[in-house]
Amino acid sequence: MSGILLFDGVCNFCDSSVQFIMKRDKAAYFQFASIQSEAGQALFAKYKIPTEVDSVILIEDGRVYTESTAALKICRHLDGAWQLFYALLVVPPFIRNLFYRLFAKNRYRLFGQKEACMLPTAEQRNRFL
Repeated sequence: MSGILLFDGVCNFCDSSVQFIMKRDKAAYFQFASIQSEAGQALFAKYKIPTEVDSVILIEDGRVYTESTAALKICRHLDGAWQLFYALLVVPPFIRNLFYRLFAKNRYRLFGQKEACMLPTAEQRNRFL
């Protein structure tokens, strides 16, 4: 089993998040694809993900998770104390997603934006779709 993480490839924060996850995912549970990539677009179509979704997207066991639920489910597979954040799933999604959406709405303004998606290193390439 593994999870697929779709992310905004031109978002500096999202790119840093992917790097963060890769360093803490020693089991290599996650595979990655930018939303803008051909693979990302194919997954959007396959799972009928609305194009207006502006969130990290986790595909796991044939199910799609977005916003704070995706982020917390990602934490469950990270090494170390990051797994403790998974417990925040008990907080109702309408509360969690309020904060998530506020941050997501301002991520370009806070962290900037790239003109193109990141290029994975040779070691990382096998984890990208």
